[in-house]
Amino acid sequence: MNTPLLQVKNLSVAFGDTGAVHHISFDVFPGEMVAVVGESGSGKSVTSLSLLQLLPTHTTISGEILFTQKGASAVNLLSLPEAGIRSVRGKDIAMIFQEPMTSLNPVFTCGSQVMEAILLHQKVSKAVARKRTIELFEKVQLPDPSQLIHRYPHQLSGGQKQRVMIAMAMSCHPSLLIADEPTTALDVTVQKTILELIKDLQRQNGMSVILVTHDLGLVADMADRVVVMYKGAVVEQGKAAAILKHPQHDYTKALLQCRPSLHQKGERLPVIDTTVTGYGFKSSDVSEDKKEPEEQIKSKHSLPVTRNPEPILVVENLKVHYTAKNSLFKKSPEPYKAVDGVSFTVSKGETLGLVGESGCGKTTLGRAILRLVPVTSGKIILNGKDLVQLPPEKIIALRKDLQIVFQDPYGSLNPRITIGDAIMEPMQVHGIESGRQQRKDRMIDLLEKVNLKAEHFNRYPHQFSGGQRQRICIARALALNPSFLIFDESVSALDVSVQAQVLNLLNDLKKEFQFTSIFISHDLSVVRYICDRIMVMKQGKIVEEGLAEEVYFNPREEYTKQLINAVPGRKLERYK
Repeated sequence: MNTPLLQVKNLSVAFGDTGAVHHISFDVFPGEMVAVVGESGSGKSVTSLSLLQLLPTHTTISGEILFTQKGASAVNLLSLPEAGIRSVRGKDIAMIFQEPMTSLNPVFTCGSQVMEAILLHQKVSKAVARKRTIELFEKVQLPDPSQLIHRYPHQLSGGQKQRVMIAMAMSCHPSLLIADEPTTALDVTVQKTILELIKDLQRQNGMSVILVTHDLGLVADMADRVVVMYKGAVVEQGKAAAILKHPQHDYTKALLQCRPSLHQKGERLPVIDTTVTGYGFKSSDVSEDKKEPEEQIKSKHSLPVTRNPEPILVVENLKVHYTAKNSLFKKSPEPYKAVDGVSFTVSKGETLGLVGESGCGKTTLGRAILRLVPVTSGKIILNGKDLVQLPPEKIIALRKDLQIVFQDPYGSLNPRITIGDAIMEPMQVHGIESGRQQRKDRMIDLLEKVNLKAEHFNRYPHQFSGGQRQRICIARALALNPSFLIFDESVSALDVSVQAQVLNLLNDLKKEFQFTSIFISHDLSVVRYICDRIMVMKQGKIVEEGLAEEVYFNPREEYTKQLINAVPGRKLERYK
């Protein structure tokens, strides 16, 4: 442990005149996991890509990245020619990227892509490479590896694709693994499994790991040491437990305080914009003497919530089944029961949380309520009208009263129209306001309500950050003044500080617009903070339901307990 495996010394990276990383230094020792933490734009991914010279050719890089190869002296990775760095990539240093769908080639099978990495760096036959690929798939716990090697990426779930990426990264037994946001947008149980897998492989192979993340909860669960980055600079680094228990820098304190699990329901979440300004920092709004023991928080959360008895939505025995195509010679297969006999009500002004793993049916249920997917049977009664029985033309008219905010703000906005036109379009379709100027005035008012500015009217979606785009989608959903909103994983892929901003915004808008909503998520800590009640869904059925605090702190079902235990950063609650 005396000699670092990797030494980053005074590294700076610039794209033209724009500096992305400023004179950073840190070490990685053999067998340890170092977490590089920060928000989007902090420079953490640029740092990880620079280690393998994966940045664009016009990039200006200075400093040193010293790597001690197996059985050799340290070499500066930045000085290696293309042939030299290619011999290091995948063999001595491997990388798992954030999005496995775009990292895997869609026109090649998963097995052939892993075999390619083995054949490139090891002098073995295709038969041996195939055998090793199957062994690797078994090691990363993929089902039926001998068949899965013939499948294409689109035939696998998100968690399975990430396991293929891990198998590819481990194929040549690297000394260092760089995991760049390897679990972003995966549900909590899959995320926990992937992280445990990386940790197990690290122990088995004596490998070092650089974990790039924005979530200090993952750091608490996984890392030995942590490097905190802000605007391209390292603001704090040291042993993970010491920094998480006693953070010295205000930015680190702010990141910790943004987590909803540390705050009472309705309490305003601290956000980075109000805690940190530029390179000058001021203390967090939450002081040490305001922090409470977990027992006191639990007792406060167990207080009953007063509910309005008037139901705005009644769902009765709702079923959404998908039937596979009939085979010419085989018996008709059993239908896939995405939603299987679900019943519940939502009271006026209430926010109902819907949680569960990917594939449990929660998104299908939300879209069925909106009549975006066909319903097999059951009732969806909104304001006294059964949406299942309404003809399509009347459903279109009701869209004004039913709106949704999707998970992906990038795919939810048309890249060819300005955000002003995107918000005004539904107003024009449904005849809201009498003319363009009146609609524009209402649109500007909505932009200001979601903390954007009037001059943003003529900008296009690509000119905004992910958090800003999500606010634009919320403004568009509110443009028709709906009585019912569905938020489908609307904060799952956002940085923890941006997530705090959006959650604060939702609380503010709920008070002003008095809408009723269903909040779909896989993260029970977020749902506990924002929702009045929680329904837990598994395999198309509701397995548990109750007040948010009761479900979160006193779950009855083993499945709910597993979901809660899988939420990263439970240690942080004990630290606070």
